[in-house]
Amino acid sequence: MRIIVLSDTHRRFREFYDIVEKHRHEASLFIHLGDGQREVDDMLELFPDLNLNCVRGNCDYGSILPEVKIVTVEDQKILCTHGHSLFVKSTLEPLKKLALQNGCCIALYGHSHKSDTHYEDGIYFMNPGSPTQPRGCNPSYGIIDITPQGIIPFIVEL
Repeated sequence: MRIIVLSDTHRRFREFYDIVEKHRHEASLFIHLGDGQREVDDMLELFPDLNLNCVRGNCDYGSILPEVKIVTVEDQKILCTHGHSLFVKSTLEPLKKLALQNGCCIALYGHSHKSDTHYEDGIYFMNPGSPTQPRGCNPSYGIIDITPQGIIPFIVEL
């Protein structure tokens, strides 16, 4: 199973569309980690059958989306959050604690616009960065492959 992870598109639809168009026939799930609800709504209008999960970011004003969502994929629990309320720009400890409390093996977050993927204490962490407004790195998004051999997260630079 392939999961495409995006965050922080900030009203720039074209880049989001290009990523979805590139992967929509191979990916089983798309996850948007906030600061892009308008683009998510537009994408779902174009592709109503697209399996797209999303959470609210700090710039998704008036959104009723949750700040944290747990998605189960092939018996793997994935914690999805924008991360602003968990202070991810300073530390990942609150995110790690929440993931551990909920039995998640993957913790996805955005907010910093800086891509990162690493493994710590039994959890795969991923920040896909931003395809539109990266900070200190190239524009990017993430891919997670869940296979019988294990979980393979990686960053794709644009």
